[in-house]
Amino acid sequence: MSELNEKSVLITGGSRGLGKALALQLAAKGAKVAIVARQKAELQEVVAEIKWNGGTAFGIVADVGDKESIYPIAGQAAALAGPVDVLINNASTLGPVPLRLLTDTDCEDFERALQVNIIGAFRLMKAVAGSMMLRQTGLIINISSDAAVEAYPTWGAYGASKAALDHLTRTAAAELGETGIRVFSVDPGEMATRMHAEAMPDADPSSLQSPETVAEKIVLMIESANRIENGSRLIAANWAESEKEIA
Repeated sequence: MSELNEKSVLITGGSRGLGKALALQLAAKGAKVAIVARQKAELQEVVAEIKWNGGTAFGIVADVGDKESIYPIAGQAAALAGPVDVLINNASTLGPVPLRLLTDTDCEDFERALQVNIIGAFRLMKAVAGSMMLRQTGLIINISSDAAVEAYPTWGAYGASKAALDHLTRTAAAELGETGIRVFSVDPGEMATRMHAEAMPDADPSSLQSPETVAEKIVLMIESANRIENGSRLIAANWAESEKEIA
């Protein structure tokens, strides 16, 4: 039986791309999955697919960039799937495309990227951390990007938000380590997703990883979480080698 069996997992941005792939694979492992997305129709399709395959899933229509939605998200997830054991902050926004240089980026668009990519993740982490502390267990995974560590022209708002998310991860791990909560970030690499296609329409999809392949690696990370140094920044492409090192 999988270690994930009957675990409650909350995934933001779960209606497509990496979030959808994670929801499907975690549900296949026996986890009870609560997925958050703004688009109801796409969300319902994922929930229906999981249930068709014998899994347990619940859809929560909400925007993680809206502060009024955070506690309702956490409350619904706990009520539907049980107290959250694993939180995956996957929801992200690039901002308007084509992407713009920083000096051409509207302040409101920069602010929106921060609200979704870092502040929403921070708020949701706070919303579930109390229950995790009481139970002395829990895992928080923040989905990062190589744009957090490399300065790519026109990716400024997204990159700045992901760099902040990485440091939030390290700080949270340092503060929460003694409570039994583990926190790490994952750089999934470039994937063949709608978001990537919108940002880089000329990219060759065959040169990109599939979300399903990356999700498989993240599921392995979740199953190995107790052997991963708290606060780590993990790179999905290197996971096979990293896994040998911690085995």
